[in-house]
Amino acid sequence: MYKLRKASNTDLTDGPVTSSMLYFAIPMILGNLLQQCYNIADTLIVGQYLGKNALAAVGSAFTLMTFLTSILLGLCMGSGAVFSIRFGQQDEKGLLESVYASFALIFTLTLLLNGLVFFFLDGIRVFLRVPEEVWGLMREYLTIIFCGIFATFLYNYFSSFLRAIGNSLMPLVFLAVSAILNIILDLWFVLGLHRGVAGAAEATVIAQYISGIGITGYTLASFPNLRSGLGRHPIRKACIGEIAGFSILTCIQQSVMNLGILMVQGLVNSFGATIMAAFAAAVKIDAFAYMPVQDFGNAFSTFIAQNYGAKKEARIRAGLKAAVITVIIFCLLISAIVWLFAKPLMELFIEPGETEVIGEGIRYLHIEGAFYCGIGCLFLLYGLYRALGKPGMSVILTAISLGTRVILAYVLSAIPSIEVVGIWWSVPIGWFLADAFGLLYYLTRKNQLLSRISS
Repeated sequence: MYKLRKASNTDLTDGPVTSSMLYFAIPMILGNLLQQCYNIADTLIVGQYLGKNALAAVGSAFTLMTFLTSILLGLCMGSGAVFSIRFGQQDEKGLLESVYASFALIFTLTLLLNGLVFFFLDGIRVFLRVPEEVWGLMREYLTIIFCGIFATFLYNYFSSFLRAIGNSLMPLVFLAVSAILNIILDLWFVLGLHRGVAGAAEATVIAQYISGIGITGYTLASFPNLRSGLGRHPIRKACIGEIAGFSILTCIQQSVMNLGILMVQGLVNSFGATIMAAFAAAVKIDAFAYMPVQDFGNAFSTFIAQNYGAKKEARIRAGLKAAVITVIIFCLLISAIVWLFAKPLMELFIEPGETEVIGEGIRYLHIEGAFYCGIGCLFLLYGLYRALGKPGMSVILTAISLGTRVILAYVLSAIPSIEVVGIWWSVPIGWFLADAFGLLYYLTRKNQLLSRISS
């Protein structure tokens, strides 16, 4: 355990509470910002040089890949919570056993997932209602991009391990290398080699494998006890069950979240091109606005899990208070910025002459942007319950939030006097209902949730 603790950047069981969480969260926030910038650059390259059909193909494929990635991300995040607890307990044997068990489990599920998407490739067209003129390009792109699923597993798995033991910097480094390389290869393959959408997919897969293999090599080289312990720690059935409980439930939470968003997208599409364009631009602004609190929620989860394992109840309570204050202050600031600058923010994505689109986007941002505190606190609740060994609660909160959003969106939008505004209002209502339930559950079960600390 000494080697793991020495190699990690941040031991979250000691030191100032707020600054420890922020210092740990910043590389995660920067990494996500970098990923968002890459996504926009990738879209611009395809859209500008390959035409609208290619853009439609890659855009639809990206939505699907986001859903698939969320499955792997959820599995790895769930395992990361177990790693953090074992690290806080200074239980090196338990940590190594958890690493081996989770790797075997998620590796197997990754192979199964990869096989299924290739087997059902043609069925995807029917499910996503892809037009004939787009499907040929999309199929070409997916056939290649699916080859990178294993690389996505490697990167997310070892990133979760490193973050669990306090190292959030190295995942950022490998993500930065991947993102920059991806853009360079995109330009070379698309413009230089004229490989079309296949070139864009090839560039992405190559970059994914470099980051996936790179972070795997770094982790194994930095922690030789991971290599030397292989085969010396038999994997118990109880360990597999614990890992599966955390990983699969977190996976379900991530998947449900993306599935709910897809359902709302279908309803938005029914209101026509103006609403679709306004929603597409406003959602990009949303993603940038509250993305830092999502990453802070993940950092907070690692903080709680380490201290839960270390049985430091006072530090957990202090962390809860500090995290809530930090998130509320940040969200109020971002809400004010989005409210005041809604129009110029929309004009970053939409030509100023498209006044209807901009107007609808401003209305969306004035509703959503006023309530970012709701989503900020919800991310903290997700992280809290995952860290305290209750990942099922994160699934319940996601179901409440997105279930409310989907039901209210369909019900309210059907009322002639409300229409599309009902879709916009359904989002913050869902956030706050989930917040209220999650907070009530914590207040009524606080002693039970923290019982292992004093045991």
